[in-house]
Amino acid sequence: MIEELIQSLAEIESNPDISVIVIDGKGSSFSAGVAVAAHTPDNVQAMLTRFHGVVRALISSKKITVSKVRGNCLGGGAELAMVCDLSYTGRRARWAFPEISLGCYPPVACAALAALIGQKRATELILTGRTISGADVANIGLVTRVVPEYKLDATVEAVIAQLSKFSPSSLGITKKAIYSWDSIHVDKGLARAEKIYLEELIKTADAQEGINAFLHKRKPNWMGN
Repeated sequence: MIEELIQSLAEIESNPDISVIVIDGKGSSFSAGVAVAAHTPDNVQAMLTRFHGVVRALISSKKITVSKVRGNCLGGGAELAMVCDLSYTGRRARWAFPEISLGCYPPVACAALAALIGQKRATELILTGRTISGADVANIGLVTRVVPEYKLDATVEAVIAQLSKFSPSSLGITKKAIYSWDSIHVDKGLARAEKIYLEELIKTADAQEGINAFLHKRKPNWMGN
């Protein structure tokens, strides 16, 4: 799916008639994140490279990106939703960055979440991995707006209709100006977070233990190294 997203985003980017991209989940949830098996030492570098390629494509896109969140929005799914320019969530949606329970961390959230909700709140969500509702993420500024689930589709359609009235090129240039300061920090921060993940975190016994414990459906035995 990551490969399909990269390809689709590239195709959309080259189409001058499209000004808005909506990221939505099929079914009752937005996304439960990247498969845990992809975090193993043999797979993690390729996974991070591909997934962060999607994130960078969304951030650098000249299109306005919108995430529409219902149900579970976890881990990489939450990272994907949060980097969109606009984000709308149902009240009962479940947001979380639970990577710490695997002995890991979410690199995109580490690089960009504090800019959205503040350092203390970002630190708490990343270090505790706790789940919060759509109403809660709206209160802390992680999304644009929270609405009842039955109004989610209509709300996003109304936003698309409004954006479609404007020049696609003007929207893209305005987006570039809005992120002219933050993009510098996000790009460098994500590269740094990714480097620490691959060169330090994934080499620890605890990171490997956390992933293996999840895959074998048992409680992890942390060693502290």
